Amino acid sequence: MEISSTTGFDLWVLSVNERKPKLFLQTASNESAPRFSPDGHWIAYVSNESGRYEIYVQAYPGPGSKLQISTDGGTEPVWIPNGRELFYRSKNKMMAVDVFSHPTFTASKPLLLFEGHFLPTPATSPNFDVSRDGKRFLMVEAAEPEEQSPTQINVVFNWFEELKRRVPAGKN
Repeated sequence: MEISSTTGFDLWVLSVNERKPKLFLQTASNESAPRFSPDGHWIAYVSNESGRYEIYVQAYPGPGSKLQISTDGGTEPVWIPNGRELFYRSKNKMMAVDVFSHPTFTASKPLLLFEGHFLPTPATSPNFDVSRDGKRFLMVEAAEPEEQSPTQINVVFNWFEELKRRVPAGKN
C-alpha cells in the first residue's frame, strides 16, 4: 500500500521472485487492507469510492472488473482458508459472504453472523482472524465504557533486587 497526494492510498504487490513493487490498483479513492484469496486469483480490499468504505473483490493479476461485496459499509476483509467465504466487519457487525469463483466470481448477499463491541482496526489490516473451518473468531473485545483506563503507572527500578528482598532465597 502506498499513499499519494493525488490518489490517496493505492495498492501495490511485490513478487517474491522479482522483488520489485508493482502497482495493482490506483484510483482517486483510498484503497486499503488488501487480502489475497487462498488460491491467489482474487484480492479483497476496502475502498471509499462510493463515499463510504466498502469491500470489493478484483481478479489478480487481472484483467477483470471488481465486484462490490458489502452493501452497508465494510472494513477488514478476511478469507476463510478454503476460499469459499469472505468475512468482514460493518461497524459492530461481523458479516459473511459465500463466494464462488468458477466459472466467474460471484458472491451471495451478506449475512450477519454476530454483533459486538470489538476494537476498531487500523485502516491497513484486519483486527481479527478466523479458524480454518470458519466457525471460530479471534477478536479483541473493547473495554466496557464504565471501565476506567489506568490513570497511573508504577515503575519499579531495580526490580530484581526488590524481588530478592521480598522473597529471600531458600524460604518458602
